[in-house]
Amino acid sequence: MPLQFVGIDPDTGKNGSPTAWVDPDTADIVIQSYTADEKTRDECMQNPAPGHAPGIPDHETVIRIPARFITVLREACDAAERAQL
Repeated sequence: MPLQFVGIDPDTGKNGSPTAWVDPDTADIVIQSYTADEKTRDECMQNPAPGHAPGIPDHETVIRIPARFITVLREACDAAERAQL
């Protein structure tokens, strides 16, 4: 099945913005957002999660989600839970 569109940043223009989808087959949430700046990436690498190796693996990235997008993320979480039923 194709990804289910959930929502887009309410303050978006026409040149990209945070967007959320849910994969109905896996219930994964798929996010498009801003690439984190170097300062944020450095902070993530210097403060790894407890028990987690420092650094960002080559197959991962750090994105920044604006606070105004939280409502859309909640909707995406709800859609992901429904997909698992």
